[in-house]
Amino acid sequence: MAAKEDLYSKILPRRLRQNRPGSVKCGSNLDVLLSMGFPRPRALKALVSTGGRSVQAACDWLFSHVDDPFLDDPLPREFVLYLRPSGPLQNQLSHFWQQSRVTCGKNKAHNIFPHITLCQFFMCADHKVEALCEALQATVQQWRGRFPSPLPLELYTSSNFIGLFVEEQVADILKQFAADFATEAARKAEVHVEPHKKQLHVTLAYNFPTNHLPSLEKLAKGIEVKLGCDWLAVLFSRDIRFANHETLRVMYPYMPQNEDELELVPGDFVFMSPVDQSSTSEGWVYGTSLASGLSGLLPENYVSLADESDTWVFHGSHSFFSCGPSDRTSKERGMFDGLLDSRRPDNTSPGDTPTLSLICHPMQQVLRISGSHTRQPKRTLFVCRHGERMDVVFGKHWLSLCSDSKGRYVRSNLNMPPSLPLWGDKRDYDMDAPITVFGSTQARVVGEALLESNTVIDFVYCSPSLRCVQTAQNILKGLQQDGKLKVRIEPGLFEWTKWVSGNSLPAWIPPTDLAAAHFSVDTTYRPLIPVSKLTVSEPYENYMSRSYQVTKDILSDCKNTGNNVLIVAHASSLEACTRQLQGRSPQSAKDFIQVVRKIPYLGFCSCEEQGDTGVWQLVDPPIAPLTHGPNHSFDWRETLLQE
Repeated sequence: MAAKEDLYSKILPRRLRQNRPGSVKCGSNLDVLLSMGFPRPRALKALVSTGGRSVQAACDWLFSHVDDPFLDDPLPREFVLYLRPSGPLQNQLSHFWQQSRVTCGKNKAHNIFPHITLCQFFMCADHKVEALCEALQATVQQWRGRFPSPLPLELYTSSNFIGLFVEEQVADILKQFAADFATEAARKAEVHVEPHKKQLHVTLAYNFPTNHLPSLEKLAKGIEVKLGCDWLAVLFSRDIRFANHETLRVMYPYMPQNEDELELVPGDFVFMSPVDQSSTSEGWVYGTSLASGLSGLLPENYVSLADESDTWVFHGSHSFFSCGPSDRTSKERGMFDGLLDSRRPDNTSPGDTPTLSLICHPMQQVLRISGSHTRQPKRTLFVCRHGERMDVVFGKHWLSLCSDSKGRYVRSNLNMPPSLPLWGDKRDYDMDAPITVFGSTQARVVGEALLESNTVIDFVYCSPSLRCVQTAQNILKGLQQDGKLKVRIEPGLFEWTKWVSGNSLPAWIPPTDLAAAHFSVDTTYRPLIPVSKLTVSEPYENYMSRSYQVTKDILSDCKNTGNNVLIVAHASSLEACTRQLQGRSPQSAKDFIQVVRKIPYLGFCSCEEQGDTGVWQLVDPPIAPLTHGPNHSFDWRETLLQE
């Protein structure tokens, strides 16, 4: 297949094309895609999945789905035919939709825009979709002048349902239109359409708490059902695989840190089935991306519940009263073109600007306080997570991969360090894993960035974990302070001991042994919280209290001798060492875990003291975030020699 740039170069510029009224025929677009070298099934799938909007939209879809395991699956999409109001009545219904959501929260009716259902969902093969659209256009043309106007609607309410029902005799006329469409669709597209047999209605609200009925009913009575309305016959489709899934909107970006995780891009949608969640960890869900077709695990609080129709594809609308082009005006087309994702997330407005915003870029600090701040000599606390861990990359049995028959260290992968400190002494590497070569590189890059930003570090405090000590050492190398600035090993900075496996804490390498192994550590430093004070499986409250206390003591000890303190510790440290320092109460353990999950290797945050008030505040770090992608293991025999 040609390169992406080559494919785009074959698309005619918009200004050179002849402008034609109405919708763009898939046939002409299909010819262009075929001339580019795309297989016919893929080209048709791309056109149908984008509503036949343009060649460029189809190309973009194909490139984003290049790794989609279902790209060549012949499974057809599901289609549905609705009557959708327009004009003054539509404005009233939209107002009801908005006000009911604000007043009472979301109910099931909000999943789909205001409509009257004319048929059940039905399947249509990709190569028959153009004929299906022609069948709808032909049926509407036959009904021009016969369609009842206005549609008489009557309000009906029950304990958990509110709707506008079409008068029975008129409803029979609409059902005849649906039957005619079914006949035409069978003739032109060879599909089976089952017209709606139940009472025709516009659902206003359903499946809501009983105590919301008075408020919803009051809003519904404010709808003037006799207002003018041009009813449009609209055709939509959805991916049949996700018909019974929940639809989630991606709110924050996320780069996978493990092979089974899903990349998240804001604006994308994720389909999630409760059936697939039985084996997921707390705070994580398993889903499939609409944009890429890939599936994987994702952080639950990076997404929010979306409306079902947000991911539906629009295939055309036709008026029973207008004799103009089959597609509506460009304004109308813009409302429905492709995905229906124009709605705002719940509980947000254009003016919403939270003081505290979560920053979810993969290599960015997790917390940021908005607003500018001066660069005067203030006391600043930097907190940084360690680099990439050996046991995370190569698994918990990584030691067996780098030991020969005589027990000597031999690396079997270029991302394993050439040597490990004190290997011959049989250190507790199972419980105290080192960082990878790439972890060392991450740390040096951060140190170099601090040097480039003219950031001065006066003191470095570090968790006793080897991965943290190695990270601090490499940050100092990047800062060109290796050997000049000594790292103070502080056991009080170790992570929440509940996360330690087994019944004992790791046997950390003592500072004197680290110094003998050429680590730049301060062997004269006396810990504020000695190892003997740490307990296994400590309560969450104890961990937060310990982290806050040791951070305060560190800042107090350094107050008159330096301005900038760097703590190199764990993902949890970015939250635990700064939250109470700002005068904020600890979160619940569950919320704390969700925050920690977002903090990547070398996640970095800055906290400044506001004058001599003792009040600290999170501010923009002096360095940019660090982002990179995964690099999976490669076995050339398995990959290149397979038959």
